[in-house]
Order: sequence, then C-alpha cells, then structure tokens
Amino acid sequence: MLSEDELALLEAIRGSGSLSRAAARLGKAPSTVSHAARQLEEKFDALLFDRRRYRMQLTPAGQLLAQEAARLAIDVSRLSSGVPLRVTHEVLRGTWEALRDGRADIVVGATNEPPSIQGLRWFELGVMEWVFAVSPRHPLAGAREPLGRDAITSHRAVVVADTSRSTGGSAYGIQGGQATLAVPTMHAKILAQRDALGVGWLPRHRVASLLKRGELVEKRTADPREPNILYVAWRGEQEGRALEWWLGQFRQPRLAKRLVQGLDAFLQ
Repeated sequence: MLSEDELALLEAIRGSGSLSRAAARLGKAPSTVSHAARQLEEKFDALLFDRRRYRMQLTPAGQLLAQEAARLAIDVSRLSSGVPLRVTHEVLRGTWEALRDGRADIVVGATNEPPSIQGLRWFELGVMEWVFAVSPRHPLAGAREPLGRDAITSHRAVVVADTSRSTGGSAYGIQGGQATLAVPTMHAKILAQRDALGVGWLPRHRVASLLKRGELVEKRTADPREPNILYVAWRGEQEGRALEWWLGQFRQPRLAKRLVQGLDAFLQ
C-alpha cells in the first residue's frame, strides 16, 4: 500500500506532467518532489517516472501503481465506514436467545450465568446494585422494616417481561404466588413503581434522583437481593473488524461503568 503522501505524489505528477507543476500543486520544492520520486522507485524497485524531454510523466508501471493504489484506497474507505448497525432490546432469557439464534452478533448487559452456546465468548461488564423501592403513597412505604416475604407477597410486583421466544420466560425478584404487572422496559417499571402501581427491585443508580427527592422510598428487606453480574457476549465464529472494535470500546472501564449504572432519566 502507498501512504497518502506517496499517492498524492503520483497523482500530482500524472495530472501535471511536470516536476515544477507537480511541486507547486503539492506545495513543495521541486528538489523535494524529485527526491521523493526516487525513494518511491527504490521502494518498489521499478522505473515509475519518465524523466525524458524535460518532462516528468508516469511510466506504464507508474500508471498501474497509481490506478491500483487509488482503487485500494477507495475499498479501504468503504470497509471502514459503511457497517450497518441495528440495536434491539431484549430481556432476561431473550438476550441469550437472540445471540444463540443469530438475531444478534453481540449482547451487552446480559444477566445470569452465560448458558451453553456453541462458540460463545464473553467477559464481565460490571456489577449492578439493586434497591427495593416503593412509592411514598404505597402501603409498604410506612411498613415496619425489614420487610418480610409475606408483607411483600401481599402486594403486586412490577416486572420487566422476558422477551424469550422459545420458553415461557422468567422473572426475578418476585415471590411465589405474587401478583405481577409486566411492563416492556426498566424505564416503564421505574415509572410504574413511582406511581404506586406495584413494588419491586430497581437499579440503584438509575433511581438515585427519585430516592433523593422522595418520589421513591427505599425499604430494607429480610431477604436482600444480591448484585447482578452483567456480561458482554458474542459468538467466536462471527468475529470481524467491526465486532472487534466494539469489544474494545466495551472493555474501557469508563464506558463499562456508565453502561452498568445506566442513565438516571429523572435528573432535574
């Protein structure tokens, strides 16, 4: 491959047919351009420039080199800036299922232990902390702490619906026999609990401002929820330059922390 300067030199000489005009086009001294031309010929061990008749033109070898270098430069630019990106949202088992079934090339923030998937590769993104929170208007807001299983089960839990297509789905942080209200996203779950439609566990960092303003009330429970490890995962046989670039981004501690904590959409 030619460097940008070398390709510019070939194009300037091909377009002008003169050492002095090529030098003027490049903004360099004629002696500098002449030296660069000799270095280029030494690099490829070929006669690239015809210096006869007080002119400087490309030889057939020089013409071929300039044409192929320009074509390769266009191909490289296409490879580095035309990768389509499609972002979808999955929950619980649906996240791993999308990777297994080929609907996703990479999953970010998957929960629970990585399942058995052929060629699966993964690394830990970080740890998410949870808080049991209710609306100050909810009956549990004034209940004695720590909240026991019976006290929690007697009230509706708000859950984010599992997007699994091949199983009945799953839900976490609820008690057996407890009534549930299923919503499509964590944001919707936060809103539902803020509006006293139910109770449940929420990501601590995403509701920090609501807790601070008293729009949600943190309650201690007899059975605390352990933090969740979140994962970045992909299929090894699908690795490519674009996937490699994204994996490098997700391994950066600052971005990983922001992804784990999420955005507090309720800051004012």
